[in-house]
Amino acid sequence: SMIFVDQTVVSVALPKIQSDLAVSQTGLEWIVNAYVLALAVTVARGGKLGDIFGRVRAFVAGVVTFAIASALCGLAPNEGVIIAARALQGVGAALMLPSSAAIVIDSFDIRERGKAMAIYVGVAQAFLALGPLLGGFLTEFLSWRWVFWINLPVGALALVMTYISKPSGLESAGGGVRPVYALLLILGMFAFVFGLQQGHEWGWSSPVTLGFLASGLVLLEIFSFIQIKSDDPLIQLRLFRNPAFAIDCALLFCIQFAMISLIVFGAIYLQKNLGFTPLQAGLGIMPIIISVVIMSQVSGRLFDRVGVKVPALTGAFLIAAGFFLQAPFLEGGDFLKILPGMIILGFGIGFVMVPTSTDALNRAGSEYRGQASGVVQTMRQIGATVGLASIGGLVATVQKGEVSKIISGFPGTDSVKAGLAPLIDGSLKGQIDSIRELTAVSPALMPELHTAVARSIAAGYYFAGSVVLAAFFVALVFMKSGTHHEDG
Repeated sequence: SMIFVDQTVVSVALPKIQSDLAVSQTGLEWIVNAYVLALAVTVARGGKLGDIFGRVRAFVAGVVTFAIASALCGLAPNEGVIIAARALQGVGAALMLPSSAAIVIDSFDIRERGKAMAIYVGVAQAFLALGPLLGGFLTEFLSWRWVFWINLPVGALALVMTYISKPSGLESAGGGVRPVYALLLILGMFAFVFGLQQGHEWGWSSPVTLGFLASGLVLLEIFSFIQIKSDDPLIQLRLFRNPAFAIDCALLFCIQFAMISLIVFGAIYLQKNLGFTPLQAGLGIMPIIISVVIMSQVSGRLFDRVGVKVPALTGAFLIAAGFFLQAPFLEGGDFLKILPGMIILGFGIGFVMVPTSTDALNRAGSEYRGQASGVVQTMRQIGATVGLASIGGLVATVQKGEVSKIISGFPGTDSVKAGLAPLIDGSLKGQIDSIRELTAVSPALMPELHTAVARSIAAGYYFAGSVVLAAFFVALVFMKSGTHHEDG
């Protein structure tokens, strides 16, 4: 629940964090991506640690780490500190996620796991639903710092409930965790994502950008080769020999790739372009969250009856449609026109996530379920971190081009145009003084800047929708129909 609350609470607070700490657009994306990237490269290790030392112990360690990191986020004085603390949050989440899901799966018969996972996800998503309102309220009436400090009482409650319920935490004999494996994965993912996310600043054909991308891919290839050959891998890549497990993970990767753009750029659009306050932005996001929560319950029960293919395909199609229905109307600045697309997208997310995740875990035997949960979460979070870097790079590139058009089209001398650049940069960061100065130069500049932001986010939405649509067609061809009633 802490993890789900954190996702939506922080998204609403992003514009205020950017304004208070003078964070650049790239820095703002790193506040999100540091968390997601850290989670992506450590969640498999978290699943393996849960298998070796006990899932309850791993879960408790994750809660404590996450709570400490949340306190540090709230105390952050600048961009660098909050990014580092967000990475530590990701490590804590990596210990919690696979262990909690594996505990739930192992506690129920295979024919009841869809319903059990629906309840598990439903509880978390109830907190997810509270996130935007809570984040908006805390940001508007107290401080954005409280969106992180709120995790402290939630973490304490999680520890108390774990102690009271005393869930069984299965341990596997033998095995270990080799730091070199984790290091290869961390360095490879960081280099690749760093190249993607910084490419719009360095230039996509820059030797530095290409060097980071290439080195990241090489390290990841080495990591994959070693994992397949190893008798004690960090990530059990042999699970991908099961085609059903592989297609589940591929679909989850693509869904998460697209969804991250909504979490980051949706909240920015509502506040910067539509002028919503943080609380109003929280209310504006609620239609998506409510749709997700409702449909997650329906899809879990549907999965138990008909299997994964019907809900997964339906969800993927609705997500793609939701992005495509919103994108054309972003420039117009009318919330009611994007609302139908938001609701449809939320239904799609709810339809696809529970069945696909549950089916993937069912494909692994009980002995490897913790690792399978770690692999599933790794694929989801890698999808998110690559998605944010890719879509964020596209948004930044389009926005840079639109800003260049605004400056070049502004009447005045070259020195006047040169003076606009820092004012526009400050305005995009939400700096009040820059916004006032820019408006004083020309009242038409801020509306033009809003149009530039809307067009860049629309480009990101079209890209996200296209990725999900491609995943829909892949799943249509390769995903098996019918129910699955045996482990493995």
